[in-house]
Amino acid sequence: MKKTILILAAMVLSAGAAFAQNYMVVDSEKIFKSIDAYNSALTQVDADAERYQTQIDNAFNELETTFNDYQARKASMTAADRATTEQRIIAREEEIAKFQEETFGENGTVMTKRVELIKPIQDRVFAAIETYAAQRGYDIVIDLASNPTVLYHKPGVNHTDAIIALVK
Repeated sequence: MKKTILILAAMVLSAGAAFAQNYMVVDSEKIFKSIDAYNSALTQVDADAERYQTQIDNAFNELETTFNDYQARKASMTAADRATTEQRIIAREEEIAKFQEETFGENGTVMTKRVELIKPIQDRVFAAIETYAAQRGYDIVIDLASNPTVLYHKPGVNHTDAIIALVK
C-alpha cells in the first residue's frame, strides 16, 4: 500500500513538472521544404538513385535473359558447359547484388551523397531551432513532422515560420 502511494505521488509530481515546462512546436518538414538548397539536394539524390536503379534493373533483366537462354539450351549442353554457365550466372548475380548494396546500402553511394548534400542543411536548421528555443527560454521542442501523435497544440506554440525566417 505504501509503495502504491509513493508511486502515485511520484507520478503526480512528474506530471506537474512536465506541465510546468515551456515548449514550442515546429514542423521540420515544412522548414526543410522551404529551403531551396535542400530541395535541390533531394532532386539530385533522387535523380542519382533513379539512374542507379535503372542500371541495376537493366543488369537483372539481362541476367534473367541469360538464365532463360540457359534453361532453354540446358538439355543439349555438356555437364562441363552447364557447370560453367551456371557459375557465370551465379557470379553475375552476385556482382549485381554487390553493386546494389554498394549503391543503396547503409554506407552506399546514394546514402553517402545524401548525407554529404543534406546533412549541412539539417545541421543549420537544427542549430537554428536550438538557438531560437534557447533564446526564448523553451525547454522542449516538439517536431510535428516526426511525431505524428501530437493531436493538438495551440497555434501560438508553433514557431515553424520563425525558424524558416532564421534559416533563409
